[in-house]
Amino acid sequence: MSEQRSGTVLKEVPVGEAVGLRLAHDLTQIVPGQFKGRLFKKGHVITEADIPKLLDIGKEHIYIMELGEGELHEDHAAERMAAALQGEGTRLTEPHEGKVAIKSDLAVPGLAQIDETLVHSINEIGEIALATLKTHSVVMPGGQLAATRVIPLVVSEEKIKRVESLIDSYRELHGGGPLRVRPLRKLRAGLLTTGGEVYSGRIEDKFGPAVRRIVESYGSEVAEQRFAPDDRHIIVKEIHSLLGQGYDMILVTGGMSVDPDDRTPAAIKEAGADIVSYGTPMLPGSMLLMGYIDNVPIMGLPGCVMHDPYTSFNVLLPRILAGDTITRADIVHMGYGGLHGC
Repeated sequence: MSEQRSGTVLKEVPVGEAVGLRLAHDLTQIVPGQFKGRLFKKGHVITEADIPKLLDIGKEHIYIMELGEGELHEDHAAERMAAALQGEGTRLTEPHEGKVAIKSDLAVPGLAQIDETLVHSINEIGEIALATLKTHSVVMPGGQLAATRVIPLVVSEEKIKRVESLIDSYRELHGGGPLRVRPLRKLRAGLLTTGGEVYSGRIEDKFGPAVRRIVESYGSEVAEQRFAPDDRHIIVKEIHSLLGQGYDMILVTGGMSVDPDDRTPAAIKEAGADIVSYGTPMLPGSMLLMGYIDNVPIMGLPGCVMHDPYTSFNVLLPRILAGDTITRADIVHMGYGGLHGC
């Protein structure tokens, strides 16, 4: 028995007569609660030992495929899309059930750089799928940032050529690919914790461990932590002292609210910081301060950093580690999608 789909001929062959024939596509096995994955790969040559396994997954017939002119199998199509998209710091997986993953090839955490507009343009073509992380997402070593897939078993080659043409045009215009991973640099941070209650020892410091954990999760380190009371002049002095140590960035915690006795924002400004923004349109983390002193990033961190798993600090820190200079526009854009766990 054979079936015509566009120009492709699918020949149906009883399993018992399939020994020696090659599969036209991957076959998946599902064992509820235990396993879901590829049992046989496209191109696998059926043997006598395979027949019971095929029957176990309900396959009494298999299909041998003869592609029509101008048509591509799902695996080949997904491979071509992924190869066109592949950019700096990435690698491709082999096709699996018609999907090709694009993963980080870096040995360190990285920052995904993905053009959203191009992703939408590709998915508008139809019968193909490109799924990605959001741009500026952190990708750990070996982590996945995108995947390509074709919806039907066979797709017109013309659709894949349209994908490749869109990507070629993007590369010509921007001088690079639309999908890449930038490595996060290993920076050394100086940390200043303010607050009379911590400085005097009345309460235990909770900021230090939390900030260290976040910074270290991205491959950097807090090289030194100092403490200061709620005294603007002392805070300024300590900021200057940390800058003198040559640290790559300065992190200041405590005293970031609008209470009259919270002196940290004014002290950061008095220390000579060019303030990009005091406040972000993101929750949690709206009271974060972002600035620069002689090109050294300085951040005033709000109290939520101590207890919330994802704040504005987690958004901006990886970008700094990737080498970005944070601008006012970057802060403004944090509002869209900036509501987390509130």
